[in-house]
Amino acid sequence: MKVVAAYLLAALGGNTNPSAHDLKQILSSVGAEADDEKIELLLSQVKGKDMTELIAAGRQKLAAMPSAGAAVPGTAAAVGGPAGAAPSAAPSAVAPKEEEKIEEQSDDDMCFSLFD
Repeated sequence: MKVVAAYLLAALGGNTNPSAHDLKQILSSVGAEADDEKIELLLSQVKGKDMTELIAAGRQKLAAMPSAGAAVPGTAAAVGGPAGAAPSAAPSAVAPKEEEKIEEQSDDDMCFSLFD
């Protein structure tokens, strides 16, 4: 991601065709190490392509990515599941996690109030 961010910074700065040296210079300015293999891989993949088209293609891939989280075992049968599926009589092997008790902190601990 560092290499991609450096490429985008160079492109947004007006350099339509950043070189490996440009990316290394950007990365070194923020104290990040430059990996030559990753830089060369990125430059070979984006060579001759428009940055706005690459971003649009990436957005489409992210939109198709599921983001609802993991499914709970046994819910497919309860919700309707596949035809002929019967709910299992055995209890689920996954035990619910015990909730961790979170202690609230007082504003007094900080020597000031956040709402003053």
